[in-house]
This record gives sequence, C-alpha cells and structure tokens, in this order.
Amino acid sequence: MHQGLSLRTSQHLALTPQLQQSIRLLQLSTLELAQEVEQQLADNPFLERDSDPAEDDAPGLPHADTPVSLGDRLSEAAAGIAADLPVPASRQDSDGHSENPGDAALHDGHAEEPHPDSPALDWDGDGSVDIAPHDSEWGNDAPAATMHSSGSHGEPDHSDPADWNSAPLTLQAHLHQQALGLRLPPTQQAALYALIESLDDDGYLSEALPELAAALVAPPHASQGHPGTPAQRQAQQAELEQLLASALPHLQQMDPTGVGARNLAECLRLQVLELRNSPAARAALALCEQPLDLLARRDTKRLSALCGCDEASVRAGLAVIARLEPKPGRRFAQVERNAIVPDVVVRRSGSGFMVELNPDVVPRLHLHDRYASALRGHKGDSASGLPQRLQEARWFIKNIQQRFDTILRVSRAIVERQRGFFVQGELAMRPLVLREIADELGLHESTISRVTSAKYMATPWGTYELKYFFGSGLGTDSGTHTSSTAVRALIRQLIASEPPTHPLSDQQLSDLLKAQGIDCARRTVAKYREALRIAPASLRKNKPLSP
Repeated sequence: MHQGLSLRTSQHLALTPQLQQSIRLLQLSTLELAQEVEQQLADNPFLERDSDPAEDDAPGLPHADTPVSLGDRLSEAAAGIAADLPVPASRQDSDGHSENPGDAALHDGHAEEPHPDSPALDWDGDGSVDIAPHDSEWGNDAPAATMHSSGSHGEPDHSDPADWNSAPLTLQAHLHQQALGLRLPPTQQAALYALIESLDDDGYLSEALPELAAALVAPPHASQGHPGTPAQRQAQQAELEQLLASALPHLQQMDPTGVGARNLAECLRLQVLELRNSPAARAALALCEQPLDLLARRDTKRLSALCGCDEASVRAGLAVIARLEPKPGRRFAQVERNAIVPDVVVRRSGSGFMVELNPDVVPRLHLHDRYASALRGHKGDSASGLPQRLQEARWFIKNIQQRFDTILRVSRAIVERQRGFFVQGELAMRPLVLREIADELGLHESTISRVTSAKYMATPWGTYELKYFFGSGLGTDSGTHTSSTAVRALIRQLIASEPPTHPLSDQQLSDLLKAQGIDCARRTVAKYREALRIAPASLRKNKPLSP
C-alpha cells in the first residue's frame, strides 16, 4: 500500500443561513409570510413596524366586550335542560354520600397546541452596529394591512354602528331568530338551542342524538359534590336524548328547508315534502329512499324497478331532486374566510397593463433606532450576541425586499408573455413553461417554481395563481402550439352550448377540436373534462351544467 499527498481543487455550494432564509421566504404564501413576520417581531428586538399600536394600559378593558363563547352558551343550555328534568330520588351509599343525577353538568374542554419555536440559525455578524443606508424601512410607501375587531395587531376598529346591520348573518343566528317565535317549554327550548348550536356549516346534524346527549351529561368537579352513579347518569342521558328527539322536528321545520338533517337522503326528503303534491314530487320522495349511488348514476332502469313506477316518472323525480339544495347552510357560509389576497395587481393603463405589488401584503419593517443606537456604544461587546441579532434583522429586511422584488419581476414577465390572456381571456392563453421565464430573468427554474407557488395575481378576468399562466402546448394544423388552458376553456364552452338531450361525448369533443385545427385525443379530452369537474355525457343528459 503506497501513501502519498495529493492536491485537488473542487467547487461546492455552501448554503449560508442568509441564503437559506431567502429561499424559505420566497416559497412562503402570504399567510405564512405574515406569521413569519410576527414571529420575527416577537423574537428580534431590533425589528420594528410602524403600524404597531400602543398597548392599552387599562387592565380588563380589552375583555369588557368579549362575547360569550359557544361552549359557555351550550353549557348554560345544558344546565337548563338538566335542571328542569325530573330527578330520580337520591340515595345514600354505604359511606353516607348522597347521589343525585341532577348534579351533572356539561364540561367544555379546550386544548391549546403550543406554537413550535423556529430553529435558531448561526448568523455571523460583521461586527458593525451602525445603521447602514440600506437599513431603512422596507415598504414605506405601502400601507400595512391591519387586523380589526379580533386581530392581535393593527389599528383599533372604529367601525360605524350603522354598518353593523350589514354583517353577514350566520346560520345559527338565523335559526335562533325563528326559535324565538316558538312557544316551547323551557326544557325543550334549551334542547332546541343545543341542536342549533350543534349544526355544521352545511346545516347538517352530523352528531348523533345519543352522542350529543352524552356530551351534555358529564360528572361535575369533585368540589361540586358526588357525580352520581353510572345508572343515574345513564337515566339522565336517556331523558336528554328524548328531549333532543322531541325538539328535532321543530328544527327541521325551520328555514332553510332541509336544515337539521342527519344525512343527504333525509335532507332531500325534507325538501321534497315542502313541495306541492304532484306525481313528480311523489316519485322524488320514493327516490330519496333508494341508494344514493343509483341517483348519482341516474340508473333509471334499476330505480324504476325499486320504486315500482315507470321510467318517465323516475326521470321526472330525478329532475325534481336535481333542483334541490344538498347543503342548506350554503348561503350562510362565511365565504370571506376563504378569500384569496392577491400578491400582485394588474390594471389597465392606456393600451398596456400596469403590474404592481399589493400594498396590503407588504410588511413595513425597519430597524429599531433606539436599540441600535444603544448598541453602537458597545461595539466590542460581542459575547452578548446582540450584534448577531442586529445582523439577523438586517438580513431579514433584505430578504423580504428581495422576495417581493422577485415576485414583481416574474409577474411582469408573465404579463408580457401572456398579453393575449389579459386582452381576450383564457381562450387566448399561449403555451408557457418555467424555463422561458427563468432564461429571460436570469434565474433558476426552481426559483420560478417557488415564486409561482401559492402566489396570486388579480387580473381584469379574476384572481389566479401564478402557476395558472403556465401550461403545456398542443399541436395545431398550422404547425404552432396552443395552450392546454385555452383547450380546457374551449371544452367548457363547447359543453355549455351542447343540447341538454344530446350531450357531447369525449370522442365528439375531440372531433370538434380537430375540426378547429387542434390535435387533442379522446383521452386528453377526458382528462381535461375531469379537471374541469364536468360529468361525462351519460350524467349530463337532461341536466343543466353547473356554473
């Protein structure tokens, strides 16, 4: 074995903490970035935001108008039910303790998940504690987004009381208003209250009555007395279940029709019962008792055999069911909870388009002048780690600025490449891949992929994810390529204009596309149709296309 020394040169990429943070911030969504900014503001004393309000010095005032939680209101309702129930005679055990099932109460536990701490990085400061010119505030010209009412930061809510009536009405509030007009005994009124508060967002009573009654009966704390025997608690649970069952018909007669149903079949049945008595309604009522998979497949032959009626009546009943609402609580849904906040806004400007960042998502951050000035007098104090924290704050501000600059550059390149879409709509979309934008901007494809993920652009045609503007191309007779997005839009347009009695099959759609010079196979048409969530031709017959 021969030993010796050799010299070899090699190159490798070292990801510094600054570069790691820049990559991580680039792929965060708007909500995740806001959470990251809040975490940095809490951890780093050198970071500051101008929109932070002064804390209220008066103790107890922030909680003066705090609404009662759902658990507390449900507890009061359950306590009212239990208080008015006939209590079995109490008995004494061998130790002389009195057992009374009327002492049972509702327990409402809330578990909070601890917020995971972000891993500490090894930030190497340059030893400088002076504020450099580039340490000025980022996003100074953009007003920061503020949270109101229940927000933890931002300006206090100074809303006009006249605007309170325009607040969206929840399903529970709508049902409680109707319950006020019912003359029910106190125990049944409390049971109805518990049922209303147990509904999900779609208006269904997803929890079974025995489970709901078991949740209302719970042993009290040891300080409140003896919890009672299992037999007594079981007897009270049975009485609570009977009360809930007696209050359920009152709930199912309320508006919207179908609310309080335990499943889809019951929801449809409740809505059919409200219709005018007709042969079609009677057929629809019989269809609601059949397996739902047969209704979904519109299997008229099997449904006709199960219901004992002809296929014409079955088709009439299916037409009635198709007009029903499968989710009664849909119109009360809080759609603003799922609202998408765009990162970039595109506006028309003369004959072109103006692309700019949404000022509501740009954080306004700068270094804390007072703390940085105090550290300036202790330049040699590096053991405390404060110079490293100052350097970390500087890099965070720079990485935030670099993130939004990259998003803006990529967005402008997309608008320039997809100009036809912004003028004519999605039918004018052209093929585009990540490599084209990467080569134009001098960036890597992975960077473009991170920028276009979970980032949204507000356009004159709606709000779209940046990835929406990228798509493969399909060949045409002229030798060019058309975007797959434009082909999907054309398929949707063809299906929307098809006759209801003779829907177009996937092969017919493929032939129509070929007639327009687009080479699209039947399998590709089926894939695009499923991506658009459009049913096949057999299920679209005599059924209008959902918007």
